[in-house]
Amino acid sequence: IDNLIMRGVDVFLAFPGILLAIALAAILGPGLIDLVIALTAMGWTGYARIVRGEVLTLREREYVLAAETLGAKKSRLLMRHLLPGVVGPLAVQATFGIGGIIGAEAALSFLGLGAIPPTPSWGNMLDAGRAFLLVAPHLTTAPGLAIGISILGFNLIGDGIAQKVGHRA
Repeated sequence: IDNLIMRGVDVFLAFPGILLAIALAAILGPGLIDLVIALTAMGWTGYARIVRGEVLTLREREYVLAAETLGAKKSRLLMRHLLPGVVGPLAVQATFGIGGIIGAEAALSFLGLGAIPPTPSWGNMLDAGRAFLLVAPHLTTAPGLAIGISILGFNLIGDGIAQKVGHRA
């Protein structure tokens, strides 16, 4: 099962994530649910690789081997010994991933493949303000700054979490 999942991850990683999201969004059509599906297809591989790597590392630790030797069930090993060790690196990946998702959502919405107006989206705001760029530049500057500040903020949060849990992303 591990090899099968990792080969699936390799197939998804063979394509640039944003191109995969654009292709899926174009096939599925614009809309919020379809956007979530496209962005999920783009981003799940990083989480799968982190979980696999951490579990492979943690299962060789002495406390896991001791619990296994004492007869702990697989569910107990997973919930009490492996899962807590995976949470920190996943939190770091999630905060960096949120920044990527914000940028990808804005790009897809700007291209007309994301949320359909009147659903609020920074990408839609950028697209709507593009026609008035020379007359009212604030219509594109404000959503552009919001996107940039949000991505920067989540990346800084990820850096802080990485330092706290001792994980390097």
